[in-house]
Amino acid sequence: MLLVLISSLISFFVVYLLTPFFINYFKKIGLVSKDVHKPKKPFVPISAGIPLIFGISLSIFFYVFWQTFLVKNYQAITYLFASLLSIILIAFVGFLDDLNVKQVKKGKWIEGKEGLKRWQKPLATLIAVFPLMVVMAGHSQMDIPFIGSVDFGIFYPLIIVPIGIFGAANMVNMLGGFNGLEAGMGLVYTFSLGIYALIHQSYLASLIFFSTFFGLLGIIRYNWYPAKILAGDSLTYLLGAVLAIGAIIGNMEKATVITAMPFIIQGILKFYSKIKLGDFASDLGIFEKNGKIRPKYKEIYSLTHLATRIAKTEKKIVLFLIFIQVIFSLIPFLGII
Repeated sequence: MLLVLISSLISFFVVYLLTPFFINYFKKIGLVSKDVHKPKKPFVPISAGIPLIFGISLSIFFYVFWQTFLVKNYQAITYLFASLLSIILIAFVGFLDDLNVKQVKKGKWIEGKEGLKRWQKPLATLIAVFPLMVVMAGHSQMDIPFIGSVDFGIFYPLIIVPIGIFGAANMVNMLGGFNGLEAGMGLVYTFSLGIYALIHQSYLASLIFFSTFFGLLGIIRYNWYPAKILAGDSLTYLLGAVLAIGAIIGNMEKATVITAMPFIIQGILKFYSKIKLGDFASDLGIFEKNGKIRPKYKEIYSLTHLATRIAKTEKKIVLFLIFIQVIFSLIPFLGII
């Protein structure tokens, strides 16, 4: 357990020190997008997932080095490197999306960068499922909420693992657009799931969650309002992959599904908007001169639309959604489901 925490702490220092470099570098190469919830809508560097990748990678490398050369324990290497490869591949897809910074305008509102086409992003994430498939990661027997224990056998690595990684990465990507929202919610669920994994002695899963948590601690100062770097798809896809991979490696799918309920609800709302509006509704609001943000739609097609009706400023909207994540993150520890 101590080795997990020491290894994870490396992620914080690496990310905290590297993020200012990437902020300046992204400015130089024009990897910026408009921050639409600000008075002058400034261009801000995007793709906070890139420094986080370095932090997570070095945390895992340190853990593997210690286990290999000092403890002579080689069992964890295959799963950890397969997990890291999947995370890197997912983040790379998100980074490709971030590279297309052409600003999109729908009607009279700026919606941010153009990115990849909607069908390209989920299709590209499929490549990230193969590393964990081929090493047969996880346990075929799963605890399903409200159902109980189910043994999926060979269908677990061939079907459940790909669906989990593919679904989680794209699901987390559906909720964002406010300073500190993606990283703030990520801090909550990676910490809670890291604790859950430690309690159940799933040390590899706890390493994945805690290295991400401490990396997000290194990012949040720069991503919090007013953000010096925006999350971008490299961060949201990465966080979705961490959710799925941690659940698979730690055999904690039930706890992860419950914890990730805000994103499941968000996905349902988004697909409802697709049916109702003919297109996916934007998470963004309309920034007013008094600093408040009002919703673009009469109906609620996103959790951000609900938050905008309750909390009127960007900070309060983000804090409200983080509070929702805290509630769901506590449920697995209560043992009521």
